[in-house]
Amino acid sequence: MDRNKHPRYVTAEEAVAVVRSGDHLHFSSVATSPQCLIEALCARGRRGELHNVVIHHLHTEGPAPYVEPEFEGVFQHDGFFIGANVRKGVNSGYADYIPVFLGEIPTLYRQGVIPCDVAMIQVSLPNDDGMVSMGSSVDATLAAIERARTVVAVVNAKMPFTYGDSVIPLSAIDLVVRDDRPLPIVSMAAPTEQDRAIGRYCAELIDDGACLQMGIGSLPNAVLACLTNHKNLGIQTEMFSDGILPLVEQGVITGSNKALDKGKIVSTFVMGSQRVYDFLDHNPQVLMKEVSYTNDPFVIARQPRMVAINSGLQIDLTGQVCADSIGTRIYSGVGGQIDFVYGASRSHEGKSIIAMPSMTLKGISKVVPTLTEGAGVVTTRAHVHWFVTEYGAVNLFGQSCSNGPVSSSPWRIRQCANNLTGPLSNASGLIFTSWVEC
Repeated sequence: MDRNKHPRYVTAEEAVAVVRSGDHLHFSSVATSPQCLIEALCARGRRGELHNVVIHHLHTEGPAPYVEPEFEGVFQHDGFFIGANVRKGVNSGYADYIPVFLGEIPTLYRQGVIPCDVAMIQVSLPNDDGMVSMGSSVDATLAAIERARTVVAVVNAKMPFTYGDSVIPLSAIDLVVRDDRPLPIVSMAAPTEQDRAIGRYCAELIDDGACLQMGIGSLPNAVLACLTNHKNLGIQTEMFSDGILPLVEQGVITGSNKALDKGKIVSTFVMGSQRVYDFLDHNPQVLMKEVSYTNDPFVIARQPRMVAINSGLQIDLTGQVCADSIGTRIYSGVGGQIDFVYGASRSHEGKSIIAMPSMTLKGISKVVPTLTEGAGVVTTRAHVHWFVTEYGAVNLFGQSCSNGPVSSSPWRIRQCANNLTGPLSNASGLIFTSWVEC
């Protein structure tokens, strides 16, 4: 890398002119999605200037017009994770999904399994040393920058300056576009009573000094809200949001018991309110690391009392968890669930928890005799340890499962008969005897 190189400042329209037909592009993810470049790129596509351009990214916030039918033959979306903005395109056949553990995405680039011709990213203003920060999302962007023919960066004064792997020299960038639009704000739904019940059961499984991984949303926030009396918790996670801020302010999250990155909150991307972006800015307590580090099961396993809390769309009675699809319809992605499930289970005094409501908001049971036909198994029955719903918690580690008659099988997931609802209440012969409350 030539640290004496100076990037050229251009307009978004000038920047996307470097894209050639057949190129593979990488977009930085979540709140750092480079929207002004996406808009300019799609304008080129509408003018018929491009064809067969392949787009890769993890979850992104904001519009994703490149998956619309009008761009068939122009852009090919091969995403590593499916968010709401591309879900319809994927399930309509206008976009594709690459199943991969998030922690392995940098390897896809570095080993050349997937090319990267142009990396389109978003960064902070440069500091006095000529360094910029990728701010709220590092993900796989470092690997993309290393492999790209051209690196195009949107410099945004509203992007927080974060530390860790997020800091790169301005000289690593070829073209700079200035765009100071606000970062996307993601509002979390208030926890339901069902969420709060699950949160209480999960919290009782978390010891003082534990190191936590969890996602965002009403259920993780419900868990975090139950941890105010805990002590010396740490964070090593794929992502976090506003839910951890009260625990940091109250001195509950200190990271003092961590074996690695002691005293630091470690993540690869962050999304939420302006408050959480302000929390990130020039905060030495936060380390933003590449996803190959945050999601490495062997790094995760080195943290004592690691607790991973993940969810799913369905779980069957043998313990198989579907977290990426509804039947054959892709909903999200493999993500980092198994990275943390396995890492936490290998940690000294660690716990892996799958937590989910027993039913959807429409009253459909998420605990099913067998997964819906075509559903993907993200976490196998051999990986699942603790399983939690609003009815309580059960540890499936070491419990048997059988293919024999239901009436005589030692099914792994059991629940008091009077709590059965939905499809399970009509499953003849099911005997639920070992569901336990914490």
